Amino acid sequence: MSLSINRESVKQWKLPELVDGCAVRGITGVGLWRYDVEAYGAAGAAELVRDAGLEVTSLCRGGFFTRLDRNLEHNLDDNRRAIDEAAALETDVLALVCGGLQDLDLRTARQRVADAITELAPYAAERGVRLGIEPLHPMFCSDRSVVSTLGQAVELAERAGPAEAVGVVVDAYHVWWDPELDAAVRRAGEGGRIVAFQVSDWVTPLPAGVLTGRALMGDGCIRLAEMRDLVEAAGYTGPVEVEIFNDELWARPGAEALDLIIERYRSELV
Repeated sequence: MSLSINRESVKQWKLPELVDGCAVRGITGVGLWRYDVEAYGAAGAAELVRDAGLEVTSLCRGGFFTRLDRNLEHNLDDNRRAIDEAAALETDVLALVCGGLQDLDLRTARQRVADAITELAPYAAERGVRLGIEPLHPMFCSDRSVVSTLGQAVELAERAGPAEAVGVVVDAYHVWWDPELDAAVRRAGEGGRIVAFQVSDWVTPLPAGVLTGRALMGDGCIRLAEMRDLVEAAGYTGPVEVEIFNDELWARPGAEALDLIIERYRSELV
């Protein structure tokens, strides 16, 4: 597997700095966020990445289907724009953070997510983009995602559309704890549903800002090499995308942070 750097891991750099820094270090992939598209335009961001000899491995993010400050059609329109942006960036992976409870009950929230993804699947397939359902750790169920396990995500993907339209993101930070993980990864792999593999590490106690609690690989308890072997055995051949939200990492100079990420990737995953 090759290494890709999710731009949030080195967000202290602007996109041109990130792609140049990756290029000189032999990294061939970056995962972008929609704020990159907002800043540079889809065509401009694509050109920056392409001119540096890199490819966009994923776009984050679509989803948030349960938001009550938007009606569902408005939300679907925004996700269609995200699909179009992914296509313009020439990546086939749009990661979905599905949305939390808001003021809905759990059953209603999950049904709304399922309905929305089913509605979007044909649009994504027509544009060569796969919707990557990303289950989040259960501690995020109330505010960010009512899809909490990889097994849930695989079932949802299977119901929503074919594998060329809907798959799952295996994010180590969110799924490492799941006793059914091995079976879910195998099922996803058999169906060709694994669209991305993201890594960081889990440390305890979690920091006060839970969203920035992802640690560098090797600093926590996740057996990342075993998880890599698991997704590889399931047939996944794409990149390992490092996605770390960490205040201490962001406080370092960008070059230092990137070099440290590469060092840990080599020691923990290669």
